[in-house]
Amino acid sequence: MRRTKKPVEVESITHVSDTRKNIPTEELRDFVAEDEHNPPNSLYPRNPDLDPQLVWQGKDEQDSADLEVPVVPIYIQEKIHPHAIIEDIRRQAKQTAQKQGETTLDLFADFNGIDFEQQLEFYQHNQKWQNRMILGDSLFVMTSLAEKEGLKGQVQMIYLDPPYGIKFGSNWQVSTRKRDVKDGKVEDVTRQPEQVKAFRDTWKLGIHSYLAYLRDRLAAARELLTDSGSVFVQIGDENVHLVRCLLDEVFGSENFVALILFRKTGGLQTNLLASVGDYLLWYAKDFSNLKYRQLYLTKKPGQSGASQYKYTLRDGELIELSPEELQVTNSSELLTHDNLTSQGNPIIEFKFQGKIFRSNFKPPIPSLQRLAVTGRLFPIGNTLRYLRSLSDFPVFEINELWEDVGTSGFSEKKIYVVQTNPSVIERCLLMTTDPGDLVLDPTCGSGTTAYMAEQWGRRWITCDTSRVALALARTRLMAAKYPYYLLADSSDGLKKEAECTGKVPENLHTGGDIKKGFVYKRVPHITLKSIANNVEIDVLHAQYQAQLEPLRARLNELLRQNWEEWEIPRHANDDWSQATKDTLAQWWELRQQRQQAIDAAIARNADTETLFDQPVEDNKKIRVTGPFTVESLSPHRVLSTDIDQPQSEQAARAESAGGDFTTLLLENLRKAGVQNTIKNERLKFDSLDPYSGRWIQAEGRYTEQDGAARRAAISIGPEHGAVSPQQVKEACKEAVQGLGFDVLLVCGLAFDPHVSEEARRYGKLVVLPVRVNPDLVMGGDLLKKTGSGNLFMIFGEPDLEIRRTKDGKVQVELLGLDIYDPTTGQIRSNSTREIACWFIDTNYNEESFFVRHAYFTGGDEPYDKLKRALKAEIDEAAWSQLYSTVSRPFDSPESGKIAVKVINHYGDEVLKVFAV
Repeated sequence: MRRTKKPVEVESITHVSDTRKNIPTEELRDFVAEDEHNPPNSLYPRNPDLDPQLVWQGKDEQDSADLEVPVVPIYIQEKIHPHAIIEDIRRQAKQTAQKQGETTLDLFADFNGIDFEQQLEFYQHNQKWQNRMILGDSLFVMTSLAEKEGLKGQVQMIYLDPPYGIKFGSNWQVSTRKRDVKDGKVEDVTRQPEQVKAFRDTWKLGIHSYLAYLRDRLAAARELLTDSGSVFVQIGDENVHLVRCLLDEVFGSENFVALILFRKTGGLQTNLLASVGDYLLWYAKDFSNLKYRQLYLTKKPGQSGASQYKYTLRDGELIELSPEELQVTNSSELLTHDNLTSQGNPIIEFKFQGKIFRSNFKPPIPSLQRLAVTGRLFPIGNTLRYLRSLSDFPVFEINELWEDVGTSGFSEKKIYVVQTNPSVIERCLLMTTDPGDLVLDPTCGSGTTAYMAEQWGRRWITCDTSRVALALARTRLMAAKYPYYLLADSSDGLKKEAECTGKVPENLHTGGDIKKGFVYKRVPHITLKSIANNVEIDVLHAQYQAQLEPLRARLNELLRQNWEEWEIPRHANDDWSQATKDTLAQWWELRQQRQQAIDAAIARNADTETLFDQPVEDNKKIRVTGPFTVESLSPHRVLSTDIDQPQSEQAARAESAGGDFTTLLLENLRKAGVQNTIKNERLKFDSLDPYSGRWIQAEGRYTEQDGAARRAAISIGPEHGAVSPQQVKEACKEAVQGLGFDVLLVCGLAFDPHVSEEARRYGKLVVLPVRVNPDLVMGGDLLKKTGSGNLFMIFGEPDLEIRRTKDGKVQVELLGLDIYDPTTGQIRSNSTREIACWFIDTNYNEESFFVRHAYFTGGDEPYDKLKRALKAEIDEAAWSQLYSTVSRPFDSPESGKIAVKVINHYGDEVLKVFAV
């Protein structure tokens, strides 16, 4: 009978002993309206008296006042539990009778922990920890974390990967589908308003504004670090010297730890020396309290760390091996010889193998005698040397040159234009943090820091101004598959730890606390001192000598010799008697047993080193990403006005191409009109005039194809951020007053996902989000204009169909994007090719959005690794549902509502709510 294969266990890490402050969700933002409109300011003191210090244009003006940053709220947009999504797929594949949603609801309980009444008392209560991915400027994010959420002094490691140089191609990616970004290529320049602003603020004055920009963020980062914490700044050779000076100013030169050079996956060719590496600048918050975990590399014969191990013993002779022989010789047989003397010691005599050696030996005579019986001494000429085996300490400490991190390439496909090799961040993380510690990356990119922190059981927070970056990072983490490492605080972990150490655990109670770490592999660290002081060797030697000495005496008697132990030959002569041959064989067999017993005693009593990068893995289990939230700053706060900006960034703001932002947009809107994605469907204004409203800046008149005259209100969104639901709400209220308008056009460079829901609440008023082509505001000659044809584009909304299956369950189908035809006022559906992914909260409570279903329609298959690991349990059809435009059926929501979020390849999001 065929044996049924046991299902693969899928686990995720939850940080049971850690908490985070309860912060508002997007749905509950009205409860913190005052915090948003009148935020307090946080001050970061400047110290202009530093000596020496770096000077740049505008620094004196910046130093005339402390750095002042508004403390604004961060809102939760999504709650994601990848484990819940995988378990839901498994249930579907098994077709069990279990009630749909039970396991999912239990898993989503990881987000709870406080009562509903307490949920509205924001920042007052601690709730269960979830990791965090935040959209917004890192300066505002870090300030909010420190001041509103009490994370000052709580972060163990910060990894910062700022732009390297003045190149578009080194920083930005405009679409999740295209990572091959070329410097200087117009179509590859970012169109995201927050990133345009970040680029301008960083490079308006070249290196001067770059240094001002970076100093502000380093100052905020320092406040978040623990006293034992570390910051790593990844930088290229172009600006490494300047950034090091900057770090000296912010952290103090006394807290410099190391300048690490690591090899890149690909080097840059030049006419001179090729550039093959980048740098990591490592600083401590307080060098005297720095947390450090030593990491090691394996010694490989003939390579770095083991090049001196090129000898072996053959018949008592020390033989130097050829490079070819090195590769096939057992590491325990590879030897090197080392010094036994020390200049400060007195000269003593020691007799070894019948010869007197006079030198200032480090060990005393008893210890030398002990070394002699272990076979660790060897004479070379008139000098006595100590023999070390490669297996005594088979690893060596890493140093500040990391040549091994760029040669093997990526373990997975590269998805982002500036994606760092994971092993670089992994090494920083393992050196300076423990499981459960908090890691922050203010430059998220593709989410590599979060990815590695998740793998190694660290808590993480990451943020970025790029929606594309966060879209890629979210998908990467949702679909990630990790090895399952044995927790020290588990029954299996206790057993393995006892096996590794040979010690019985003191406490058998376990609670699965990640803060107690993993079970790690260990290696012996045998030293001259540990052997010389090992008294067990004397006992073993005496025991075996009692058996060896009679055999030696018998052998000397048979051969009429007077051989000492070291003179006994390895092999018998052909003309020896059988009794003599047997005696010799017995002697050498016993001698080998003695050596094995002594070697075991040496290993047993030697120190060991913990390999923090080699935890013990349970191959019967796999792990997925733990619960995390996707968050953002307030939409109108993402853009940040000059009043909110630090002084150093106000100076760096670029001027718009045509002066005032609103005037520029209206001038172009008057000429170009508004188009949808269909070539000949365009709304052309008969007139467009300024309007003296608070939220409405212009009124326009146009004529439909049937001759009907229409009146349109135009509301202009922020220059450097997303249009918020509040703006839509206020503009709608203004548009329906008095004579009223037929259509409200809300023009913006980006839109909050809840804008769509807000727009549906205003009856006959047609509310159209209109995307403004960012080419209009890039300024100068940096970008060529794309022509008036697509300067203003009506934002397509997802076309969704909600239906019931035969068994009464709910199913959602994504039909495409609704396209509004401004020439007829009609709406029709277009294809789904621009959609990267879509999520469903199958029981939307209007308090927060839980990603209970996730579908990825962007062409890639992010779940491929999990699919291979679970192929025995989940069939192809079940996995294919993850890439479908038709949802899996689900039970009717208890709340009576579902919510669907659709995300395109540019990271833009739209959320729609349906009563079911």
